[in-house]
Amino acid sequence: MKKEMFKHEITILKDTFVRLLRRHAQTNLVKLIKKTHPADLATLFRYFDDDQQLQLFRLMENDEHTLEFLIELDDILIEKLLNHGNSDEIANLIQDASTNDQRYILEALKEDQAKSVMELLETDEKEEIEEIMAYPEDSAGSMMSTDIFTLHQDTSCGEALKAIQDQEEAEMVFYLYITNDENSLSGIASLRTLATTPQNTTLKDIMIKKIHSVRPEMDQEDVAQIVAQYNYLAVPVVDVDNHLLGIVTVDDVVDVIREEATEDFLKMAGAGKDREILLKSSFENVRARFPWLFASWVGGVIAATVIGVFENMLENIIILTAFIPVIIGMGGNIGTQSSTIIVRGMATGRIEIGNGWKILIKELKIGLILGLLYGFLLGMFAIFKFVDTDPMIGLVVGLSICASMVLATGVGTFSPLVLRKLDIDPAIATGPFVTTSIDILGVLLYFVIANSLLNF
Repeated sequence: MKKEMFKHEITILKDTFVRLLRRHAQTNLVKLIKKTHPADLATLFRYFDDDQQLQLFRLMENDEHTLEFLIELDDILIEKLLNHGNSDEIANLIQDASTNDQRYILEALKEDQAKSVMELLETDEKEEIEEIMAYPEDSAGSMMSTDIFTLHQDTSCGEALKAIQDQEEAEMVFYLYITNDENSLSGIASLRTLATTPQNTTLKDIMIKKIHSVRPEMDQEDVAQIVAQYNYLAVPVVDVDNHLLGIVTVDDVVDVIREEATEDFLKMAGAGKDREILLKSSFENVRARFPWLFASWVGGVIAATVIGVFENMLENIIILTAFIPVIIGMGGNIGTQSSTIIVRGMATGRIEIGNGWKILIKELKIGLILGLLYGFLLGMFAIFKFVDTDPMIGLVVGLSICASMVLATGVGTFSPLVLRKLDIDPAIATGPFVTTSIDILGVLLYFVIANSLLNF
């Protein structure tokens, strides 16, 4: 119900913007832009064409509302809107933003434009951004915020509360990060603990010493897993000497989870690995999909070659041809189901190579049970449908679909585990490999069983 209401509100807003654009009612448009939440405004922009997007963006003021709107957009849209923008205006817009927001905007710009904007920023900010951008893409360091607030462990709770009250720019002061004489991270304390403790108590007496911290090189997906597993609002990023470099907040983690899930599904479907695929041109989409479709094409050619080997059998028992799509399709579907479960399980940390054998046995059992069920149903269908032919056709078809589904669950389960062992991203390679191999092996099994039972 809430989802339908949201869609309805978005539709009304979209129609209102379109009407005002047609009338060139700039004053009303400016007022409506200011009243619309940045996240809703970002959603609306995906419904507008290029000209409408540029018209609306030019009406936006160079303020925090516009910055928040840009942060909600995809990289491609940011580049499109700021491509011809003034470097001074862009620098002024992001001047007071957090370091990770600044990084996000700059990375969306073209290289020359990004350099020009960087030169206009204050020296300290420029150095922080350059440091963050030097970390590997999709790492903890690249997404962390360096606007952090720390206090020494000998500080009293009363002094800490006063210090917090003076903080305006620090990123998410839900946790208080506490350092020692070496300026290393020694503990953390929640604001609740701080507020309910006598003011003369020192921070070292209330801090939690066991800290889940991450290194800046850690992959963002692993960081997201830690935050999700322990229900943290933020996780500190430290260097080799345990010096606090920044924090990764839960709002950044939510974005990572969404992005990684989208990328995994796109890669498994063979549609590319770019989460912004819908914003790409037709040619770019063709280029992304071509390799994966080519792999399927090769598999189809091999399967056709296998069928050609048994050409004489098909000429004499033409009925066998009718069941090829069913056997291949059922095998491919259950294989895709198994591989999707395994890939997602590995992405969430619930499935590791160590417990992979248990999962494999379980999936094989599932494949066997479902294979026997559908094998029986398809076999009976073959017998009653083609009653005038050899009744062994039903047994051939039933055994073939059963064998194909068992094999498919094995391939769908085993392939991602092997690929992970070989340091190959299972999300990229599993989909094409599973579908192609099942097509070939399913057809081969079908004709081998038919050749054996029909004594051809």
